[in-house]
Amino acid sequence: MKTIRVAAVQFEHAAGDKNANLEKIRSFVELAQRQNVELIVFPECCVTGYWFLRNLARHKLLDLSESATAGPSSRFLLTLAQDTYMTIGAGLIEIASDGSLYNTYLVVMPDGTLRFHRKIHAFVNVHLSSGADYTVFDTPHGCRVGVLICYDNNIIENARMTALQGADILLAPHQTGGCASKSPHAMGVIDRSLWDNRHSNPDAIEAEFLGPKGRGWLMRWLPSRAHDNGMFLIFSNGVGVDGDEIRTGNSMILDPYGRILAETWKADDDMVIADLDAALLDQCTGRRWIRARRPELYGPLSVPTGNERDTHSVRFGKINF
Repeated sequence: MKTIRVAAVQFEHAAGDKNANLEKIRSFVELAQRQNVELIVFPECCVTGYWFLRNLARHKLLDLSESATAGPSSRFLLTLAQDTYMTIGAGLIEIASDGSLYNTYLVVMPDGTLRFHRKIHAFVNVHLSSGADYTVFDTPHGCRVGVLICYDNNIIENARMTALQGADILLAPHQTGGCASKSPHAMGVIDRSLWDNRHSNPDAIEAEFLGPKGRGWLMRWLPSRAHDNGMFLIFSNGVGVDGDEIRTGNSMILDPYGRILAETWKADDDMVIADLDAALLDQCTGRRWIRARRPELYGPLSVPTGNERDTHSVRFGKINF
């Protein structure tokens, strides 16, 4: 890996308004270009919007979806990547050639290459299929990148598999924080009025973003994904109104020791930038531990226990179709 300058963006998307969201992406890319950024990461489903998807019938999802490789959003992003010589990651709803729908993350590169990751643990709508592949690839900027979307990062095996495929940098686009949760000590809903009054009472919303519904929750687990697997991690998150919930932003960039290189807790659209020092990778704790693995002991990890459930039912409980 070569040392590279990267950016993590948070922004409040417009539900269902792809043109408005793509223009917001363009503005951040142009700002990042002026600061010599080579890789920029935007949130999960930032092109389409996210939480409102859970209430959409299949035909409405179809109206919103597009081809990952040849749709108007991918063409827009590819042109933007080539014009700015940047690698750009952004999320949308994909329709595959067989008609399946996916929560997909595009990574477009200045050499005209496009790669995409289908969320492995899709749950927001029963009409979305889950992907079945890890996504790790090389970029023109001299680094090897892996992608895990939001809930994918919750499953520690996914981060390890991404590392074992050689990822130097994990792109972790999210729409999280401020979530209603069945776990009593994980996140929790933020009062909409705190967001609406954020300019007149910034301390109140900032306390929520920094507390257990936002940064406090992330700090329990997110740094370990970087540290334990010896990867840089770029966490890009939505912020503000997302359906009936308030996303907490907290976008950040972490080094392979799990240390925060740059972060924001701003209650607004924002971008953070950091230089990833490739010299940190080889002897970092996680990579040294991976070299000490004993794969012959880990066979049971791939054996079903009988307790597995699909992600939608785990996330929401009993489903009535």
